[in-house]
Amino acid sequence: MVMRASINSTTIELVQGDITRQDTEAIVNAANTSLLGGGGVDGAIHHAAGPGLLAETRTLGGCNTGDARLTGGHNLQARYIIHAVGPVYRPDDVEAARLLASAYRRRLELAVEHGIKSIAFPAISTGVYGYPLDEAAEIALETVISLVAQSRDIGLARFVLFDARAFDVYSRTLSAMADKKEDLRLL
Repeated sequence: MVMRASINSTTIELVQGDITRQDTEAIVNAANTSLLGGGGVDGAIHHAAGPGLLAETRTLGGCNTGDARLTGGHNLQARYIIHAVGPVYRPDDVEAARLLASAYRRRLELAVEHGIKSIAFPAISTGVYGYPLDEAAEIALETVISLVAQSRDIGLARFVLFDARAFDVYSRTLSAMADKKEDLRLL
């Protein structure tokens, strides 16, 4: 399954698949604050990248929620991994949405700083961190679309969604946004 849209010179792409197998210049890791590996996407990326990734992340001193760090891709096809920490969802936490948007924004800022033209994102914070998929999809897509609308630095922003449910939620969200934004076109 694939869905595409464009805004300025950027293609926004939704795919169902495995983030560790992406051929983009960078993939995004849904990391924890230690950056030393964990479960879900984080564990899969550390496993696929090999022990060099753990050695490199040990030198970074962790990462705050809403921020991001860059490492090499090690054994992955992607040249870089951008590790970002999304928030643990709590319904009464008024900062969760801001922190999730910040994590996506920082990933794109790091990509631009390092000349990265293609990047693949997972659905950050929607696994064990419990962020509701509908809300997370809206925040993720809105943040990425807003940033690439202001810049021509990123050619491809791909969202790699683990299952059909996540793909469906992101697809519906992207379609609804395309209906409202003149410069966002479905392909």
